[in-house]
Amino acid sequence: MDYSLALASLRAADPLLANVINQVGDCRLAQDRSQGDLLATLAESILYQQLSGKAAAAIHRRFLQLYPEPPSALELLNTPDELLRTAGISRPKIAYLKDLATKLPEFPSLEALADWDDEAIITTLTQVKGIGCWTVQMLLIFRLHRWDVLPTEDLGIRSAMRRLYDLPDLPAKKAMLELAAPWQPYRTVASWYLWRSLDLELDLAAHK
Repeated sequence: MDYSLALASLRAADPLLANVINQVGDCRLAQDRSQGDLLATLAESILYQQLSGKAAAAIHRRFLQLYPEPPSALELLNTPDELLRTAGISRPKIAYLKDLATKLPEFPSLEALADWDDEAIITTLTQVKGIGCWTVQMLLIFRLHRWDVLPTEDLGIRSAMRRLYDLPDLPAKKAMLELAAPWQPYRTVASWYLWRSLDLELDLAAHK
Protein backbone atom coordinates (compact mmCIF):
# COMPACT_ATOMS: atom_id res chain seq x y z
CA MET A 1 0.00 0.00 0.00
CA ASP A 2 1.32 3.44 -0.92
CA TYR A 3 1.40 5.85 2.01
CA SER A 4 3.43 8.57 0.29
CA LEU A 5 0.53 11.02 -0.13
CA ALA A 6 -0.58 10.53 3.48
CA LEU A 7 2.95 11.04 4.78
CA ALA A 8 3.49 14.17 2.73
CA SER A 9 0.20 15.60 4.00
CA LEU A 10 0.95 14.75 7.65
CA ARG A 11 4.48 16.17 7.48
CA ALA A 12 3.18 19.44 6.05
CA ALA A 13 0.35 19.66 8.55
CA ASP A 14 2.25 19.02 11.79
CA PRO A 15 6.00 19.56 12.33
CA LEU A 16 5.97 17.59 15.59
CA LEU A 17 4.34 14.59 13.93
CA ALA A 18 6.75 15.01 11.00
CA ASN A 19 9.60 14.53 13.47
CA VAL A 20 8.04 11.25 14.65
CA ILE A 21 7.51 10.06 11.08
CA ASN A 22 11.12 10.81 10.19
CA GLN A 23 12.43 8.89 13.18
CA VAL A 24 10.11 5.89 12.92
CA GLY A 25 10.63 5.51 9.18
CA ASP A 26 8.45 3.76 6.61
CA CYS A 27 4.80 3.15 7.44
CA ARG A 28 4.25 -0.57 7.96
CA LEU A 29 0.57 -0.33 8.81
CA ALA A 30 -0.33 -2.71 5.98
CA GLN A 31 1.87 -5.38 7.59
CA ASP A 32 -0.05 -5.04 10.86
CA ARG A 33 -3.42 -5.64 9.22
CA SER A 34 -5.44 -8.51 10.66
CA GLN A 35 -6.92 -11.38 8.70
CA GLY A 36 -10.06 -13.46 8.92
CA ASP A 37 -13.81 -12.91 8.85
CA LEU A 38 -15.90 -10.64 11.07
CA LEU A 39 -16.04 -13.16 13.93
CA ALA A 40 -12.28 -13.75 13.90
CA THR A 41 -11.49 -10.04 13.74
CA LEU A 42 -13.86 -8.95 16.51
CA ALA A 43 -12.92 -11.92 18.72
CA GLU A 44 -9.28 -10.91 18.45
CA SER A 45 -10.12 -7.30 19.37
CA ILE A 46 -12.13 -8.47 22.40
CA LEU A 47 -9.20 -10.57 23.61
CA TYR A 48 -6.85 -7.58 23.25
CA GLN A 49 -9.02 -5.25 25.34
CA GLN A 50 -7.24 -3.72 28.37
CA LEU A 51 -4.17 -5.96 28.04
CA SER A 52 -0.63 -5.39 26.92
CA GLY A 53 0.07 -6.50 23.37
CA LYS A 54 2.32 -9.35 24.53
CA ALA A 55 -0.17 -10.77 27.03
CA ALA A 56 -3.08 -10.43 24.60
CA ALA A 57 -1.15 -12.11 21.79
CA ALA A 58 -0.41 -15.10 24.03
CA ILE A 59 -4.07 -15.48 25.00
CA HIS A 60 -5.20 -15.10 21.39
CA ARG A 61 -2.72 -17.77 20.30
CA ARG A 62 -3.98 -20.19 22.98
CA PHE A 63 -7.57 -19.42 21.99
CA LEU A 64 -6.90 -20.35 18.37
CA GLN A 65 -5.10 -23.52 19.47
CA LEU A 66 -8.37 -24.77 20.99
CA TYR A 67 -9.68 -25.35 17.46
CA PRO A 68 -8.31 -27.11 14.38
CA GLU A 69 -9.51 -24.13 12.29
CA PRO A 70 -10.72 -20.65 13.32
CA PRO A 71 -14.06 -21.38 15.02
CA SER A 72 -17.46 -20.67 13.55
CA ALA A 73 -20.05 -18.86 15.64
CA LEU A 74 -21.75 -22.17 16.46
CA GLU A 75 -18.46 -23.80 17.48
CA LEU A 76 -17.67 -20.88 19.74
CA LEU A 77 -21.09 -21.03 21.35
CA ASN A 78 -20.67 -24.76 21.97
CA THR A 79 -17.23 -24.39 23.55
CA PRO A 80 -17.45 -24.92 27.33
CA ASP A 81 -16.56 -21.84 29.34
CA GLU A 82 -14.01 -23.80 31.36
CA LEU A 83 -12.15 -24.77 28.19
CA LEU A 84 -11.98 -21.12 27.18
CA ARG A 85 -10.71 -20.30 30.68
CA THR A 86 -7.74 -22.63 30.08
CA ALA A 87 -6.61 -20.22 27.34
CA GLY A 88 -6.47 -17.42 29.92
CA ILE A 89 -9.69 -15.72 28.84
CA SER A 90 -11.53 -13.94 31.64
CA ARG A 91 -15.14 -14.79 32.37
CA PRO A 92 -16.42 -11.35 31.24
CA LYS A 93 -14.60 -11.76 27.90
CA ILE A 94 -16.04 -15.25 27.49
CA ALA A 95 -19.49 -13.68 27.88
CA TYR A 96 -18.56 -11.05 25.26
CA LEU A 97 -17.32 -13.70 22.81
CA LYS A 98 -20.50 -15.73 23.18
CA ASP A 99 -22.74 -12.69 22.81
CA LEU A 100 -20.83 -11.87 19.64
CA ALA A 101 -21.37 -15.42 18.34
CA THR A 102 -25.08 -15.18 19.16
CA LYS A 103 -25.59 -11.86 17.36
CA LEU A 104 -23.27 -12.56 14.43
CA PRO A 105 -25.99 -13.98 12.11
CA GLU A 106 -27.78 -10.61 12.32
CA PHE A 107 -24.74 -8.69 11.06
CA PRO A 108 -23.59 -8.04 7.50
CA SER A 109 -20.44 -9.70 6.25
CA LEU A 110 -17.12 -7.88 6.22
CA GLU A 111 -17.50 -7.50 2.47
CA ALA A 112 -20.86 -5.78 2.94
CA LEU A 113 -19.54 -3.57 5.75
CA ALA A 114 -16.85 -2.30 3.40
CA ASP A 115 -19.55 -0.17 1.74
CA TRP A 116 -20.80 1.34 5.03
CA ASP A 117 -19.54 4.54 6.61
CA ASP A 118 -17.59 4.37 9.86
CA GLU A 119 -20.35 5.60 12.17
CA ALA A 120 -22.90 3.12 10.81
CA ILE A 121 -20.46 0.26 11.42
CA ILE A 122 -19.78 1.47 14.97
CA THR A 123 -23.50 1.82 15.74
CA THR A 124 -24.24 -1.69 14.46
CA LEU A 125 -21.39 -3.64 16.02
CA THR A 126 -21.52 -1.97 19.43
CA GLN A 127 -24.81 -3.81 19.97
CA VAL A 128 -22.63 -6.71 21.12
CA LYS A 129 -21.95 -6.85 24.86
CA GLY A 130 -18.38 -5.81 25.53
CA ILE A 131 -17.81 -4.26 22.11
CA GLY A 132 -17.41 -0.52 22.35
CA CYS A 133 -16.21 2.18 20.03
CA TRP A 134 -12.51 1.27 20.50
CA THR A 135 -13.04 -2.36 19.47
CA VAL A 136 -14.86 -1.36 16.29
CA GLN A 137 -12.23 1.25 15.51
CA MET A 138 -9.59 -1.50 15.60
CA LEU A 139 -11.68 -3.32 12.99
CA LEU A 140 -11.87 -0.14 10.91
CA ILE A 141 -8.12 0.38 11.10
CA PHE A 142 -6.69 -3.12 10.91
CA ARG A 143 -9.28 -4.97 8.82
CA LEU A 144 -11.32 -2.52 6.75
CA HIS A 145 -8.33 -0.29 5.97
CA ARG A 146 -10.05 3.01 6.76
CA TRP A 147 -7.73 6.01 6.44
CA ASP A 148 -9.20 8.52 8.86
CA VAL A 149 -9.79 6.85 12.24
CA LEU A 150 -8.62 8.41 15.53
CA PRO A 151 -9.11 6.03 18.51
CA THR A 152 -9.74 8.64 21.20
CA GLU A 153 -10.24 5.97 23.89
CA ASP A 154 -6.91 4.28 23.21
CA LEU A 155 -4.49 4.71 26.11
CA GLY A 156 -1.48 4.37 23.81
CA ILE A 157 -2.68 7.16 21.53
CA ARG A 158 -3.49 9.39 24.51
CA SER A 159 -0.07 8.71 26.07
CA ALA A 160 1.73 9.39 22.80
CA MET A 161 -0.15 12.66 22.27
CA ARG A 162 0.60 13.77 25.82
CA ARG A 163 4.30 13.08 25.24
CA LEU A 164 4.44 14.59 21.76
CA TYR A 165 2.74 17.85 22.70
CA ASP A 166 4.21 18.02 26.23
CA LEU A 167 0.77 18.09 27.86
CA PRO A 168 0.36 18.09 31.66
CA ASP A 169 -2.20 15.26 31.58
CA LEU A 170 -3.58 12.64 29.24
CA PRO A 171 -5.74 14.53 26.72
CA ALA A 172 -9.50 14.10 26.72
CA LYS A 173 -11.43 13.37 23.55
CA LYS A 174 -12.14 17.03 22.70
CA ALA A 175 -8.47 18.00 22.96
CA MET A 176 -7.41 14.96 20.92
CA LEU A 177 -9.82 15.83 18.14
CA GLU A 178 -8.54 19.41 18.08
CA LEU A 179 -4.89 18.35 17.97
CA ALA A 180 -5.60 15.78 15.28
CA ALA A 181 -7.76 18.02 13.09
CA PRO A 182 -4.81 18.95 10.80
CA TRP A 183 -4.11 15.24 10.21
CA GLN A 184 -7.37 14.67 8.35
CA PRO A 185 -8.02 12.69 6.20
CA TYR A 186 -5.12 10.48 7.35
CA ARG A 187 -5.64 10.15 11.10
CA THR A 188 -5.27 6.35 10.89
CA VAL A 189 -1.72 6.70 9.58
CA ALA A 190 -0.94 9.34 12.21
CA SER A 191 -2.28 7.00 14.90
CA TRP A 192 -0.01 4.21 13.70
CA TYR A 193 2.99 6.51 14.07
CA LEU A 194 1.88 7.53 17.56
CA TRP A 195 1.73 3.87 18.59
CA ARG A 196 5.19 3.28 17.15
CA SER A 197 6.55 6.36 18.93
CA LEU A 198 5.89 4.59 22.24
CA ASP A 199 8.10 1.68 21.15
CA LEU A 200 11.13 3.84 20.43
CA GLU A 201 13.23 6.35 22.30
CA LEU A 202 12.43 9.27 20.03
CA ASP A 203 13.86 12.76 20.27
CA LEU A 204 10.51 14.52 20.50
CA ALA A 205 12.13 17.82 21.40
CA ALA A 206 13.77 18.18 17.99
CA HIS A 207 11.20 20.63 16.69
CA LYS A 208 9.84 22.18 19.87
